[in-house]
Amino acid sequence: MAIKVGMGRKSSNKNPPFFSHEFVIQNHADIVSCIAMIFVVGIMLQPTQSLASTFVALRHNVSGADPSQENPMGVQYLYTAGWKDACAVFFYTLICIIMHAILQEYVLDKISKKLHLSKFKLSRFNESGQLVVFYAMSFLWGLDLIVREQYIGNMQRMWEGYPEHPMIFLHKMFFIIQLAYYAHMLPELYFQKVKKDEQKPKIQHAVGGLFIIGIAYFLGFQRIALVLLTLHYFCEFVAHSFQLVDIVDKEGKFAK
Repeated sequence: MAIKVGMGRKSSNKNPPFFSHEFVIQNHADIVSCIAMIFVVGIMLQPTQSLASTFVALRHNVSGADPSQENPMGVQYLYTAGWKDACAVFFYTLICIIMHAILQEYVLDKISKKLHLSKFKLSRFNESGQLVVFYAMSFLWGLDLIVREQYIGNMQRMWEGYPEHPMIFLHKMFFIIQLAYYAHMLPELYFQKVKKDEQKPKIQHAVGGLFIIGIAYFLGFQRIALVLLTLHYFCEFVAHSFQLVDIVDKEGKFAK
């Protein structure tokens, strides 16, 4: 059975040798999907359920209860930050790598082929295309949480009761995904064959995001960080959207 070229990479005339750099790069989404599936299957098996759920499910809940006959509505689960969150960040980093490859192959590559971009513009187009989706999702998610938590018009709720700031499920998952996304940027440098002279700003972006969000998350500043990140992501979404429009517009005029 022939190995099919993985998502997000262009095929070549010859299949690369097994476990070579080119093989891993071409098939990285498939390889990572298989690793992620190990954890998913592990949840279904009794001997490995406890270990696998540490990576897939959220931990460190401090209150909450499932619906029962006495309480049909149940009690909302609340969570705090803890060391087991590192396991969840690892698993969702794998998911981010997979989603990155899907977006690259099925959306960005199809658009860029029609535009016939230069290598420099193609690099900028792919980077901004990925970030626009992430920033848009994060902004809408953050805005929804701000409305749910009623921070608008009641700013004191952001620091009320510090450092005891338990989070609802969506609030905690928001930060897990943020940390996972910035973590996934590092292996993407290898998967996307980023040149060494272009790696430094990307590494600084990824490590800086991990450090700042991680500090805010584990030191109990999740509420303030949520609001600041939401505002930041709106600005970044606008900036990268204009960059995409500029690239497409200039290429369209050049084609004419």
